[in-house]
Amino acid sequence: MGRWKKRALSFDEVVEYVNRIIQEMPLIPFLIPLLLIAWAIERWVFSFTNWVPLIVAVWATMQYGTNQQRILVEDLNKKWKRVIQNTSAITPLEHCEWLNRLLMEIWPNFMNPKLSKRFSSIVEKRLKHRKSRLIEKIELLGFSLGSNPPSLGLQGTSWSTSGDQKIMQLGFDWDTTDMSILLHAKLAKPMGTARIIINNLHIKGDLLLMPVLEGKAILYSFVSTPEVRIGVAFGSGGSQSLPATALPGVSSWLVKIFTDTLVKTMVEPRRRCYSLPAVDLRKKAVGGSIYVTVISASKLSRSYLRGNSVRRQQNSSTNGTLEELHIDKDLQTFVEVELEELTRRTDVRLGSSPTWNSTFNMVLHEETGTIRFHLYESTPNSVKYDFLASCEIKMKYVADDSTTFWAIGPDSGVIAKHAFCGTEVEMVIPFEGAQSGELTVRLVLREWQFSDGSHSLNSYHLSLNQSINGTSTVLASTGRKINITVVEGKDLIAKEKSGKCDPYVKLQYGKALQKTKSTHALNPIWNQKFEFDEIGGDEYLKIKCYNEDTFGDDHIGCARVNLEGLVEGSIWDAWVPLEKVNSGELRLQIEAVRVDDFEGSRGSTTGSGSGWIELVLIEAKDLVAADLRGTSDPYVRAQYGNLKKRTKVVYKTLNPQWNQTLEFPDDGSPLVLYVKDHNDLLPTTSIGDCVVEYQRLPPNQRSDKWIPLQGVKRGEIHIQITRRVPELQKKSSLDSEPSITRAHRISGQMKQTLVKFQSLIEDGNLEELSAALSEIESIEDMQEEYMIQLETEQMLLINKITELGQEVFSSSPSLSRMPSD
Repeated sequence: MGRWKKRALSFDEVVEYVNRIIQEMPLIPFLIPLLLIAWAIERWVFSFTNWVPLIVAVWATMQYGTNQQRILVEDLNKKWKRVIQNTSAITPLEHCEWLNRLLMEIWPNFMNPKLSKRFSSIVEKRLKHRKSRLIEKIELLGFSLGSNPPSLGLQGTSWSTSGDQKIMQLGFDWDTTDMSILLHAKLAKPMGTARIIINNLHIKGDLLLMPVLEGKAILYSFVSTPEVRIGVAFGSGGSQSLPATALPGVSSWLVKIFTDTLVKTMVEPRRRCYSLPAVDLRKKAVGGSIYVTVISASKLSRSYLRGNSVRRQQNSSTNGTLEELHIDKDLQTFVEVELEELTRRTDVRLGSSPTWNSTFNMVLHEETGTIRFHLYESTPNSVKYDFLASCEIKMKYVADDSTTFWAIGPDSGVIAKHAFCGTEVEMVIPFEGAQSGELTVRLVLREWQFSDGSHSLNSYHLSLNQSINGTSTVLASTGRKINITVVEGKDLIAKEKSGKCDPYVKLQYGKALQKTKSTHALNPIWNQKFEFDEIGGDEYLKIKCYNEDTFGDDHIGCARVNLEGLVEGSIWDAWVPLEKVNSGELRLQIEAVRVDDFEGSRGSTTGSGSGWIELVLIEAKDLVAADLRGTSDPYVRAQYGNLKKRTKVVYKTLNPQWNQTLEFPDDGSPLVLYVKDHNDLLPTTSIGDCVVEYQRLPPNQRSDKWIPLQGVKRGEIHIQITRRVPELQKKSSLDSEPSITRAHRISGQMKQTLVKFQSLIEDGNLEELSAALSEIESIEDMQEEYMIQLETEQMLLINKITELGQEVFSSSPSLSRMPSD
């Protein structure tokens, strides 16, 4: 190992080293004297050791104060920025890349399934009501929005303020090519059927979001009609698909349906609502009922409502004194209230500020609805009405069991209210497209009906015990029956000039069709009960009301009732307003009954193998003409299970009479009647069919009825049906009314009613006359039931005498050996 050799530093090297340190650390010349002075004070004056903690505390305090001041300044800047944003009319654009990234993450597994399920139900309902001439029937087979979510705010997002309303505007751009919406279409003849596949969609526009009701809901809409393109293929998909030109017009038809729906529902100033309830009761509303009261209108003027633009500008530039001159004191107006196909009309009132105070009972068939108010001018001595203006109120069920109402306010603003069932909501709505004029209405949501059978208000469930006057259909797969009692009607319209009306009601549920009897009153009372098999799949009860007339029955209204989720043991009593007319309501009582429980309560027996069904085919009327000469050659083919029997053919008539009796063994099978037109060479033509209900008939009691034919526009068949049971247990008659007493009672009631009827004719009391006629008809029904009971008792007595005679004959040898005559 070598050794380091020591060398002394020269003076120049030391000076150069010190100069370099001073250049790098210029504070060294000042620190050295300070350190020397501090050492001298520490050595000869006093010690610094006791002052170090004090110096550190002062320094820390100063640092803390500086930091707090900086935080306070930042908070004040943030608050000031927030105040500026809230008070400024518009905020700068902010990009939303983070929102689109988040949407891409949650779209495939959460938003796509949720929105696909929601939109599929909406599309399915729209397709039922909108059809192309090329397409007779279309149904939805599959629905998926694909894996590509829409892009939001690509050009930025901004907030603006219009009055007190805050509005958020952002772009909406959705261009997806992997969506799959599969439709099965039945095309017009002779093209057959086809599968329509929507595989790409393009929507581009600007969205507006408006929080209302203190953040409890958000209204959203497009600023203008968005750009829409829909790609369509035909076939089974993939390589088997055909180009869109295979069925021209389908793509444009779908685009038109989609665009029209957007324009009517969510293009400014039309808005949709998304509720943000604090509580979610997880109920699905399937319908509801609401009272709508049209209170009054104000500031009505022809020039403001439907005048030309020049005159409106002149009116707007005048002062308040001149505006009074344009108010039309001779203006006669009325309001038509519209909810889907249900319309009602107020009376005509005079003046620029009319008052109506007209209340109408309206029905909702979904969880949302739009009530439209149309203002018309009624010209004296004229049958035409001039349209002036309109406005609308939208409503939606909220998951916390409340309802949100919203409408277009002044200057395309927002009017929103929130209320629970039974609470009155009063709204003042300006007429759309008019510079003056507003309507005051009051809304009371009576109840919401839910899919589980519950209601928002249970006070409308009545337990009324009504008489049974109907029979049953074949057992349903759900094991339940729907009992529907048509109780009464009120305010029905009279088609005849005399003001008379002979109304009757047809009920259709699925393929089953029932009909009430005709009455002679504008406020009829039927009290007829019918039974239907419960059907799933959101099937509506369809109601049609007619006025019986010699030259063809007149349609006086229709309605739909959602029977989803009825609760067993609870009767739903409701007044149902008639649609497509200006007045008229029907009172229905609806009940769901389990078949086993119902059979036990009625005491009915099923076919035991020893009984039989006796069917008498009497006649038919108003059949459709199947021949070119305007007649038919009708006959009836009756099918009971696997057994088939037919009547004779009655030639060249639309009102045949057969008067034939057919018998079948009673095994509970369905009984279907097919009315056909006979042809010698060509195949037979169907002119209607019907299902005969007999399962709930008491044994040995005849049922006489007219049954409407299905599958045709008109036609009814008259039958008598009896369930024959040869062996019946003798029932105790101690608690029953004796026949002679019942006969005297019915006779006395008939005499009293006839005397009352005669006195009413002399007094000219028409209202009481209609009630007396109804009483006479009910007494006639009692007489008919009594005659049937007498015939049954007579038959049972004859059978018993025959059995006793056979027993006596067989027990006596001498009688058994006697030769027979």
